Amino acid sequence: MDRRQLIGWAALMLGAGPRIAAAQAAYPSAPVKVLVGFPPGTAADVAARAVSEGMGRRLGQPFVVENRAGAGSNIAAKAVASAPPDGYTLFVVTIANTINAAFPNSTAVDPTKDLMPVTMIGSVPNVLVAHPSLEVNTVADLIKLAKAKPGGLSFGSSGVGTSPHLSGELFSMMTGVKMIHVPYRGSTPAVTDLLGGQVQLMFSPASSVLQHVRAGKLKALAVTSLKRTAIAPDLPTLDELGLKGFDTAVWMGLVAPNGTPPDVVAKLRTAAHAALESPEVDRIYKAQGIDAVTTSGEEFNQYLRSEAARWSKVIQATGMKAE
Repeated sequence: MDRRQLIGWAALMLGAGPRIAAAQAAYPSAPVKVLVGFPPGTAADVAARAVSEGMGRRLGQPFVVENRAGAGSNIAAKAVASAPPDGYTLFVVTIANTINAAFPNSTAVDPTKDLMPVTMIGSVPNVLVAHPSLEVNTVADLIKLAKAKPGGLSFGSSGVGTSPHLSGELFSMMTGVKMIHVPYRGSTPAVTDLLGGQVQLMFSPASSVLQHVRAGKLKALAVTSLKRTAIAPDLPTLDELGLKGFDTAVWMGLVAPNGTPPDVVAKLRTAAHAALESPEVDRIYKAQGIDAVTTSGEEFNQYLRSEAARWSKVIQATGMKAE
């Protein structure tokens, strides 16, 4: 390259720099799509819509939530993992995605490898509840009874490999008890049978059972998150009660395709955090029993990895197979 060509190239780059910076600063210049892997009305969907609306107001473009349910939310996850890394397609990742990827020989999207963490946005703790006919009032009572009757107690769940199911399996592993798992197709039929006494126990999302606890139809023993939940602050955590590190909340967060520019990710994170601090999102979250959670990208990445390790151990120990 001669001197004139070198000068021309340098001038071109100097002129392009401001244009590139301006283009990045203009993000977003079009609507942003936010994919949710579950149907409307679920906790992930409610959280996504509340936070997306707030982000849209702050960034000046609509954040449009699209439900693509199926395969434990893996259909939506795959669509986002293969989308252009430009910040215009996001995904609401949940505990289901780390569980999906933890099964041996899984072909599911792995959130720790295939997606870029933006921030956590919320968490719904499971509550350990018992039918009133079960003569236990504390977790210690339950462990004592379960050890006295190996295989004599049953716990329901919303399906094999779901957070309520793995909560029960983790509880059994950490306490050395043996309980019978009864899977259902969703939380509603599981809670119905729990109310009827067909199963004695359940690790259920708080929003699904606390109304029955308040009505005296179920007994709440503990929450499964590391911290107490705002929706039931008087309930102790299993961690407090001696099961150190027990944490099986139904969490959710925002992720983007790998390769999304860091400045775009930072702008998304800032907008999401601002939305989560707003009175509008606080009101919606409290009504649904969702606790707001904010993290840095690195904190979220570490959490995803810890979740992957936790569920891989449980799945391997139980010999569980994906449905």
